[in-house]
Amino acid sequence: MLEKRVELEGLKVVEIEKCKSDIKKMRDEMAARNTRTNCPCKYSFLDENKKLIPQRDVPSYPKYMLSQETIEALRKPSFDVWLWEPNEMLSCLEHMYHDLGLVKDFNINPITLKRWLLCIHDNYRNNPFHNFRHCFCVTQMMYSMISLCSLQVKLSQIDILMLMTASVCHDLDHPGYNNTYQINARTELAVRYNDISPLENHHCAVAFQILAQPECNIFSNIDQEPFKKIRQGIITLILATDMARHAEILESFKEILDNFDYSNEGHVTQLKMVLIKCCDISNEVRPIEVAEPWVDCLLEEYFMQSDREKSEGLPVAPFMDRDKVTKPTAQIGFLKFVLIPMFETIAKLFPEVEEVLLQPLWESRDRYEELKQIEDAMKELQKKKNESLATEGSTIMDTKILLRFARSML
Repeated sequence: MLEKRVELEGLKVVEIEKCKSDIKKMRDEMAARNTRTNCPCKYSFLDENKKLIPQRDVPSYPKYMLSQETIEALRKPSFDVWLWEPNEMLSCLEHMYHDLGLVKDFNINPITLKRWLLCIHDNYRNNPFHNFRHCFCVTQMMYSMISLCSLQVKLSQIDILMLMTASVCHDLDHPGYNNTYQINARTELAVRYNDISPLENHHCAVAFQILAQPECNIFSNIDQEPFKKIRQGIITLILATDMARHAEILESFKEILDNFDYSNEGHVTQLKMVLIKCCDISNEVRPIEVAEPWVDCLLEEYFMQSDREKSEGLPVAPFMDRDKVTKPTAQIGFLKFVLIPMFETIAKLFPEVEEVLLQPLWESRDRYEELKQIEDAMKELQKKKNESLATEGSTIMDTKILLRFARSML
C-alpha cells in the first residue's frame, strides 16, 4: 500500500510539473506574438472541419479497465483528477454514461460514444485552465452530485442526460480569453454573437457541430421531439455557465426554493442551471492538494489575458492583473461572495451537501484568510524594514554633512 501511495503521489507530481511546463511554453508563445491577427480568439471552428472527426480511430483508444477502487472513488467529490492520463479520463467518462444507464435508456451505440468522447477531447485546447482536464473535473463533479443528492430518483433520465452532456461540452474550444476580452477586443466571436455570452454560445455551437457528424452522434437513436428537448436543455445549461449571469440565476432559484416542485418543469430547469454552475466552479470543494494546482492554472490564464490586454491597450480587471492579485486575495472574495452562498443555497434543497461540499469550502476560506494575514504581516514587516533602512540612511547622510561642515570650518 505504501509503494502504491508513493507511486500515485509521484504520478501526481509529474502531472503537475508537466502542466507547469505547458503553461511556461504557452506563455513564451504568447509573448512571441505581436499582432492580434494571430490571437487564438480569432479561431473559427468552421474553418477547420477536420476537427469534427476524431484524429484517432476507436481501436487506438485503449479502454482503461477501471478497478473497483476507482469506480467507488469516481462517485466522490474528493476524487483526485490529477492522477489520470487522457485515455484514462475518457474511459472514466465512458463508464459514467454506462453506469447512469444513459447508454441503455437512450440506445447509445457504445462505439459512437467512444468516438464522440474522442472528438470532445480533440476540441478542447491546451489552455492552462480551460482544457480537457477541466471538462473532466466538471463532469466528474456532476456525476458525484447525481450520486450524493440521489438525483436519479428526483429527476428524469432526460434531465440526467442533459446535465452530463452539458458538463462534457460546456467549455468546448475555449480560447483561453474570457468574454470581457472577446467584447473589448471585438473578436470574431463577439461580433458573431453580438456581445451576448460569445464564448458560451460558441461552446454550444461546437457541441452540436460535433453531434451533427453521424459517427459522433450519440443521440442518433432518439426521436425528433425528445431530441429537440434535449438540445434546448443542453443549450440552456451551457449558457448558464456565463458568470455574468451568476446573480440573476441564483436569485431566480432562491425565489422558488421554499416551494420547489419537481413536477414543475420551470423549477427543474432552474435547479439544473444551478447544478451545472456549482460543478463548473467546484474546485475548492476538493481536497487542498487537488484544488490548489487549479488556482495556479487559473491565475496563469488570467495573467496571460491581462498581459495581452495591456499590450493592446484594453481595460484590465484588477483580479486578473499579476501586479495586483495574489492567491489569497483572489480566492477569499470568490469563496465568500460566490461559492459559499451558492452551495449554501443548494444545501437547503439537499442537506447532504453541507458536510461533503460546504465544509471544505468553509475550511478553504479560513485557510486563505490565514494566508492573507501572514501575507499582510510580511508586507508590514518589509515596510518597517524599508523605513528603518531609509531612516538609517538619512542619519548616515546627516552625519556626513555635519563632518564636511566641521572640516570646512577648520
